[in-house]
Amino acid sequence: MELMKLITVTVSLFISVTVITADYVRPQPRKTLHFQLNPKPSFYPRQVHISLAGDESMRVTWVTDDDSSPSVVEYGTLPGRYSSVAQGESISYNYLFYSSGKIHHTVIGPLEHDTVYFYRCGGQGPEFQLKTPPAQFPVTFAVVGDLGQTGWTKSTLDHIDQCKYDVHLLPGDLSYADYMQHRWDTFGELVQPLASAKPWMVTEGNHEQENIPLLKDGFESYNARWKMPFEESGSSSNLYYSFEVAGVHIIMLGSYTDYDEQSDQFSWLKADLSKVDRTKTPWLLVLFHVPWYNSNKAHKGEGDGMMAAMESLLYAASVDMVLAGHVHAYERSKRVNNGRPDPCGAVHITIGDGGNREGLAHGYINPQPEWSVFREASFGHGELKIVNSTHAFWSWHRNDDDEPVRSDQVWITSLVNSGCVSEKKNELRDILMAP
Repeated sequence: MELMKLITVTVSLFISVTVITADYVRPQPRKTLHFQLNPKPSFYPRQVHISLAGDESMRVTWVTDDDSSPSVVEYGTLPGRYSSVAQGESISYNYLFYSSGKIHHTVIGPLEHDTVYFYRCGGQGPEFQLKTPPAQFPVTFAVVGDLGQTGWTKSTLDHIDQCKYDVHLLPGDLSYADYMQHRWDTFGELVQPLASAKPWMVTEGNHEQENIPLLKDGFESYNARWKMPFEESGSSSNLYYSFEVAGVHIIMLGSYTDYDEQSDQFSWLKADLSKVDRTKTPWLLVLFHVPWYNSNKAHKGEGDGMMAAMESLLYAASVDMVLAGHVHAYERSKRVNNGRPDPCGAVHITIGDGGNREGLAHGYINPQPEWSVFREASFGHGELKIVNSTHAFWSWHRNDDDEPVRSDQVWITSLVNSGCVSEKKNELRDILMAP
């Protein structure tokens, strides 16, 4: 009798939990953040963020109001004791009636892997600290796109701060400045606590374009403020580049620059893929803004052109995962290629749910496509822990009010381990050798 009562209670609890999950009610949108004026001396470094700049190096970026401030970074492994110094470069820009501060970019290194460094920008001001990524597995990435500057953005950043990650990946739509240049400044201040401590690797979205016909070319603000290692990876544009972390080769592509087979981006991509050594970097990831596999009604079909031009190349290269944003919701696919599930295709993830002011994209196409595994319109972030050369763990954490809730998770086996890489070796060679 007591056993039957225990079973009844257990079953009731299971049913209750299931119902609560199924009937999840999304919290309401949150307003755009407003930032109070916080006067600082003109030499004071603001909007500090770091990014990887080739093997064993880091680029430190910051802004000052003083044009005479030097682009110097002092750094070392002990607080307040700087054993090295590096000199960098600076840039500024004008945008209609707005004039930026002096934007400094300084590369420091060589740095030891998996090590905490203390650094100071401009020869004075506060001390910051950063941690370099590990040289080998495991390595963890925090992933989120379409951040913006709302209450939900702050919640997402707080949740990411609780995650033990090594590198932040952002597939486009950073500040949502949308021509209002001071919003680039407030975004830099908002993300500084995280972006000054762990490298942020970003690519552009539509909200970074800010072009004005006959007056302003696109991406001027983005390129000035968020310089990525394009030169270090043989690219001629800050809009597409690659880098390596531990045993992972990561390619950041541009959805808003030419991508057809005659484009500079396509030629660079072929050259970059020809250099990838899957014995050294068994995992191959690609990020860009506009998703190719999207069962949401929002932005449906916008990635078709880029997909038609590049999917066969990425398939032949055995890309493990493709991460995108743009659609303000979350979706994960099976391994897929050419619109159908394929064990040698990439896992596609849409994660444009960082907290933007435009709100969530609630409408999905039904029935759910065969390739789509999980989809939900909620704000949140992803975590990708690559455990070793064969296995990685992906999880998506929904912003449930102010608590991160793991709502989707999956173990992923690398295509190197599955044999797909060796099977498609000749196919890749033929594509790369084609004129």
